[in-house]
Amino acid sequence: MAGIDPAEEINELAGTLRSIQDVLDLEAMRKQVAELEQQVAAPDLWDDPDQAQKVTSKLSHLQGELNRVEGVARRLDDLRVLYELAAEEGDDDTRVEADRELETLKADIGALEVRTLLSGEYDAREALITINSQAGGVDAADWAEMLLRMYLRWAERKGYPTEVYDTSYAEEAGIKSATFTIKAPYAYGTLRGEHGTHRLVRISPFDNQGRRQTSFAGVDVVPVVEQTDHIDINEDEIRVDVYRSSGPGGQGVNTTDSAVRITHMPTGIVVSCQNERSQLQNRATAMNVLQAKLLERKRQEEAEKMSELRGATTTSWGTQIRNYVLHPYQIVKDLRTATEAGNPSAVLDGDLDEFIESEIRWMRRQESETA
Repeated sequence: MAGIDPAEEINELAGTLRSIQDVLDLEAMRKQVAELEQQVAAPDLWDDPDQAQKVTSKLSHLQGELNRVEGVARRLDDLRVLYELAAEEGDDDTRVEADRELETLKADIGALEVRTLLSGEYDAREALITINSQAGGVDAADWAEMLLRMYLRWAERKGYPTEVYDTSYAEEAGIKSATFTIKAPYAYGTLRGEHGTHRLVRISPFDNQGRRQTSFAGVDVVPVVEQTDHIDINEDEIRVDVYRSSGPGGQGVNTTDSAVRITHMPTGIVVSCQNERSQLQNRATAMNVLQAKLLERKRQEEAEKMSELRGATTTSWGTQIRNYVLHPYQIVKDLRTATEAGNPSAVLDGDLDEFIESEIRWMRRQESETA
């Protein structure tokens, strides 16, 4: 910290925080919290469980956002006092504590700043994520399952509810694919940069000669549909197949044909759901997933048309985005932002925030350049 005046750094952080508060509009957030609290207090709230869950989730998220911003502001004020105490009493231990808190506050305010960048049309939505194993055989199937766990652990760390709609298990190990939702406001805006191909390099646990194996898995992130989206699907455009749910190794989960697979014939999109006991419930969930996929397809087509009109090329999120190397050295590196971490096990356990924040900033720069 030598040569850097903490007071100047604190003033800079305070200026950044004021800008964040202006963009987030804390007064409007407080009004929204008050309105949602009234809705939550309504005696008939749980007559519609899905709507009740959305209201309570939104309230919890907004309260958390407010507490986060207000808490950072208080900590910034306390930090000024801490530096003053350290200077007055010549206390090196207090100075070290203050320096440590300054670094933590820089990271926390940086994370809040990233939140202000989530202003896209669908950014505030919940996220629907599909993971598919790609090249690499059984290692790729295992890798797809590792990625599924990584995102579920990330959501768990944040306290975000998740629901796995469908898992297609591979024969030997791992999964062919999985579809799940993260039920939190801004989950789509936060995670949409994860869309693309993820590459794993490691010594294969499935190779009896202990050779190094490269595996690939694709991550698809789309916003959850809402009633206002008007995605119409004609019954004569879909084929509905029912089948028996199965678990790892092909073992049966249900004794009835309750799992549902829907094929949208005009586009070739196939979705399925097997997490509910009822065939009707699985069909309704699968239709929601199909609507989300068609909404994203429509959004991409519109983006491509706009890019053609302005003579720009659209950014493809479907390319390789990140390497996870476990052998001969250990590193996770993002190919777009150059963000890297030397502890892959922590990243695979859901410690993704540094990667997510840097990719949100990167995407915003890319979008600004093509605007």
